[in-house]
Amino acid sequence: MKTWIAKAADRQEKWWLVDAEGKTLGRMASEIAMILRGKHKPTFTPNTDTGDFVVVINPEKVLVKGRKSEQKIYYRHTGFFGGLKETSFKEMLAKKPEDIVQTAVRGMLPKNKMTSQVIKKLKVYRGASHPHDAQNPQPLVSKLK
Repeated sequence: MKTWIAKAADRQEKWWLVDAEGKTLGRMASEIAMILRGKHKPTFTPNTDTGDFVVVINPEKVLVKGRKSEQKIYYRHTGFFGGLKETSFKEMLAKKPEDIVQTAVRGMLPKNKMTSQVIKKLKVYRGASHPHDAQNPQPLVSKLK
């Protein structure tokens, strides 16, 4: 029996729309990561990009459970000695809510060469409007809340 492997010509990409309002950050991020990789399709191949595009709107209205809104901290390094910078969840939510969703989804993806290629299919926009109306994104019906 031969193993079927997806090729670039076999790829059919869809566009999905996710409204982050009232959704839990981690649960939403894991679902988005699954769609970006293409694991929801029967043609999934681990070493080929078979995923779809995802547009996320309203990232400023995402929820976190418990005391994470006070305790969660995002770290980044400038590259210089002593350059470790900390930003709390509340500060990120006020300044760059798009980065919260992007960081959460990136953390759910496997750490390999395809990660940078797959994460480019994630589009996050503040507010309820987005410039991808021409692609006709379908709302993602989620079992999670």
